[in-house]
Amino acid sequence: MRLDDLRSFGLFEGLTDDQLAELAEAGTEVRIEPGVDLFREGEHADFWWVLVDGAIDLVRHVGREDTVVGRMDVPGRWAGGFRAWDEHGVYLATGRGRSGGRVLRVPADALRERANAWFPFGAHLIKGLYSTARSIESTARQRESLVALGTLAAGLAHEINNPAAAAVRAIDALDDACQALLASLGRLVQAETSGAQFAALDELRHQIRPQADRLSPLAVADREDELSSWLAVHGVEQDWTIAPPLAAAGVDLEWCERAAAVLGAAALEPGLEWVASRLSVATLLSEVKESTRRISDLVAAVRSYSQMDRASIQQTDVVDGLENTLAILGHKLHGGVHVVRSYGTDVPRIEAYVGELNQVWTNLIDNALDAMGGAGTLRISTLVDGGDVVVEIGDSGPGMSPHVAARAFDPFFTTKGVGEGAGLGLDVARRIVVERHGGQIDIDSGPGETILRVRVPIRPAKPERGGTRR
Repeated sequence: MRLDDLRSFGLFEGLTDDQLAELAEAGTEVRIEPGVDLFREGEHADFWWVLVDGAIDLVRHVGREDTVVGRMDVPGRWAGGFRAWDEHGVYLATGRGRSGGRVLRVPADALRERANAWFPFGAHLIKGLYSTARSIESTARQRESLVALGTLAAGLAHEINNPAAAAVRAIDALDDACQALLASLGRLVQAETSGAQFAALDELRHQIRPQADRLSPLAVADREDELSSWLAVHGVEQDWTIAPPLAAAGVDLEWCERAAAVLGAAALEPGLEWVASRLSVATLLSEVKESTRRISDLVAAVRSYSQMDRASIQQTDVVDGLENTLAILGHKLHGGVHVVRSYGTDVPRIEAYVGELNQVWTNLIDNALDAMGGAGTLRISTLVDGGDVVVEIGDSGPGMSPHVAARAFDPFFTTKGVGEGAGLGLDVARRIVVERHGGQIDIDSGPGETILRVRVPIRPAKPERGGTRR
């Protein structure tokens, strides 16, 4: 390794030529080959790697897949060597060649010896800093992840609880309706109702066309009063249980007169009770079906949102990701939030890390909802611009100050209190969009409106597969 290759790196500023030569002599020049691993995540960080030219992807194994979390593509960037300061130090990611080039590989013990000899005070500071930072970062990230997971889990539990509770109530009522149905059949038999009468009554039941969705609650209540009065006049004692389901289904007095003509006085009450019970059973079964469908849809949304059992990069429709995110955050959309969707009809599917993009949508939508304080207009739009898909998420909140907008993408910058938010800062969102997908993200904020604009390529750029960068 020639000293001229290293001297221009800011990393070695302050070293004498003799010191730099001694460091280079202790190391070895290693060639970078695209797709070939130089070091692996979790193994002891026995070497310090300094990029001379070319590029290296830093890859971590997440779930069942390898995920690129960073890239060394600027000469002088370095990785590893942690055992120079900590005997338990391991590589935090796998270094995998992206484009051909070279690295200087220095053993960690050689790095430690020279650091202790050249600037012992600095070496002690680095050792303490490494140990402290590792401990703090591990604890903080675990706490943030648990808080974010707890927030999403609580919201999802709330969303699932509503249809689940509705299904339980419907099932309890369904049991009572079935008992009434069977009892009314027994009373029809006791009244010696003929087969022809029962068939005629069933035909009248088939003529009922439920109108609950076309009648106002006030109209249904008025009709219920009319039916109760009619039933009382005709000697029906259980008018308070028979009238409500008949009124809800749109039954009128003319239908009741025809039923009375078919059944006669003796069978009128059990016959109408049988019809009312059948209507109640149908209504309750519909409620159970709708409630369980809602639960199933939520589970499907969570599965799609988390991208379980799927490849990390795949073709996807950004609208699906946005809608699944809205389902996950549904507990925050109730009340005064109005969602306006403007999805372009010509937006194609894109190739992306879907799970990571869903995290971006979660962060941006959650920020927009928080900015509005639970009341306002949330606008979501998609469109095509050249070779990119553009997603805009806007809110009608007070807007960002110039100071906040300028720092929004800074690491660790936040305007939220502890435990608030989705646990994913805009800095991480920016890195997912820019570094992972080759896209762009920017803010357009003014009084009464803030828009986060995300631009993602329809097809990701292909990595370089050879050549040496100088």
